[in-house]
Amino acid sequence: MGIYSAMFSGVSGLNTNSEAMSVIGNNLANTNTLGYKSARCIFSDLLASSVYGSGGMSQVGRGVGLSTVDSIYKQGTFENTSSDTDVAIEGSGFFVLKEPGNSTTFYSRAGAFSFNEDGYLITPEGLRVQGKQFSSVNNDELLPNDPTDVRVANIGLIAASPTTELSFTTNLSENSPLVDTITYPAIDPTVRASYNYSASAEIFDSLGVSHLITAYWRLTDDLTNTWEAAYSVDNAATATALPGTMVFNSIGEASAPFDYTISIPAADWGNGAASSTIDIHFDCTQYDSASIVIGQEQNGYGTGELTNVAINDEGIVVASYSNGRHINISQLVLAKFQNPGGLLLAGSNRYTAPAEAGAVLIGLPGPERGKLITNSLEQSNVDMGQEFVKMITTQRGFQANSKIITTVDDMLSDLINLKR
Repeated sequence: MGIYSAMFSGVSGLNTNSEAMSVIGNNLANTNTLGYKSARCIFSDLLASSVYGSGGMSQVGRGVGLSTVDSIYKQGTFENTSSDTDVAIEGSGFFVLKEPGNSTTFYSRAGAFSFNEDGYLITPEGLRVQGKQFSSVNNDELLPNDPTDVRVANIGLIAASPTTELSFTTNLSENSPLVDTITYPAIDPTVRASYNYSASAEIFDSLGVSHLITAYWRLTDDLTNTWEAAYSVDNAATATALPGTMVFNSIGEASAPFDYTISIPAADWGNGAASSTIDIHFDCTQYDSASIVIGQEQNGYGTGELTNVAINDEGIVVASYSNGRHINISQLVLAKFQNPGGLLLAGSNRYTAPAEAGAVLIGLPGPERGKLITNSLEQSNVDMGQEFVKMITTQRGFQANSKIITTVDDMLSDLINLKR
């Protein structure tokens, strides 16, 4: 029995080293696979049998067995790419994926994403990337809903938004001459002497058509630093006076804010657009410097075409349009597992999470789940040098175990020849 036991021990060594060579071969085959995590074989000795001799009971092993194949989840290196939808994870998280018509959730470290013809962010195999959506009302607010498919719905034109707020940040020169209000009782855009300074800003109506609104200022009282203001639309020959006056103190600062609400009737647009109500804010000073508009801002925009979709370092999918609008679509979510070693390979750079993987925590990118690196892809973490060393030792192990079998075979031949 002892001789036969040695042969079976050799057979177990052949089997386990064959499995180890399969793991090594798979690692080397996936050297260039995105996000691939290398594996290793863990061997364990088999249960020993008891033998009895003059010295008492002893134990003899029965060979070797494959205990488990572990995945090594160390960080892979990053490759820079030119695609705005390529993302890599620095940390322990996984991308969350869904397959249309399949309730199973998949996980992956490979971030080579793109958009399909329906606007969904997908993997090369067509699985949809999951993320939390932003509110359509507040572009900076994430909805409290569960993660869902990341999709850019407005793949064509984006609707216009009329201007409702406008602000001018302006300095009105302290050396401005006093306007003769008797000769010019109102600001007249066609008469330069009726005002001291003017500035224009682009605004938009409800159809997204661009218009020009011009503000006029004139100094009416040099002793009290009092100014009047008016506005016109699209270089109209007449200006509408704004109520009240602007008064500056002795150091050139406004003594009160100048906020006005103006109503522009539909007839003034002349193109069928709806009437507009615009809140105008003047942030003015009166310093000893030339009259100048330091800044102006308005919140309207015209229609725009989708020009680009990119993912930023926070995992936010941002759609950019030709009208200058940048709309937050979704923010990618990442999954972290209590026991990532329990994940099961599902092919195509995917994993599934059985109960052995433990609790799964799904949330936004961050220190706990991982940081996202845009325009990058995580490469395989296979160490080719280490794998070749393992290949040599595995080959030697296989040869040694095959030698056990041939040696036992010689011993059995010698035993049979004893009869001759």
